Amino acid sequence: MIETFAALLLAHMLADFIAQTRGMAEGKRHPGIMALHGALVFALSAAALGGGWQVALAVAGAHLVIDAVKTWALPAPIRATLTAFILDQTAHLATLGAATLLWPDTAATGLWAPWVAQLTVPAIVAAGAIATILAGGHAVGLLMARYSAEEVPQGLPDAGRLIGQLERAMILLLVLIGEPAGIGFLIAAKSVLRFDTAAKEQKAGEYVIIGTLASFAWALAAAHATMALIAAAP
Repeated sequence: MIETFAALLLAHMLADFIAQTRGMAEGKRHPGIMALHGALVFALSAAALGGGWQVALAVAGAHLVIDAVKTWALPAPIRATLTAFILDQTAHLATLGAATLLWPDTAATGLWAPWVAQLTVPAIVAAGAIATILAGGHAVGLLMARYSAEEVPQGLPDAGRLIGQLERAMILLLVLIGEPAGIGFLIAAKSVLRFDTAAKEQKAGEYVIIGTLASFAWALAAAHATMALIAAAP
């Protein structure tokens, strides 16, 4: 069963956070772009399962329904919130769980069946990395959007986004190798490097603290969820 869920989870993460560009995400109100996203979900799900097009079609259909509700039923101010994002992803994960319960042996009987035992953990780690690094960045960005009108010191272009991705990747790595104590040193190092900016300007300091804590919290939650799935793998 876990093999099928791991395959569907990896396909979902690839479809939502790798294959889906910013332009696609912002243009989903156009039916053609929405259909293209659904086709990507179907293709990636079928590929990850090694066949099982019926399961992939059901997952893609459910994915489209959830995205359609978020895109056309929710007002724009609500749609662009962290709460809407978390509910959207929770609904997607629930459909993957339902599909796994209905068709538990799909991955184990598909094209990748001879290697499915060896591929399951790498698939979980890859999905966990996307969820931690990329989905985490989107979630933190939505949380911090309310402060976009505030004047805070500007650094290098996209440097904050890259720093966030690197720190979440390091947290995931430290949890996976069984060295979570190292996260404390990561927090200390970032605090030292950011101390001068935070000390000079209260708004900048609070902005950094909120963003850092949110990024660390997301990374820890995603990393431990990844570990839980790995523990459940055969």
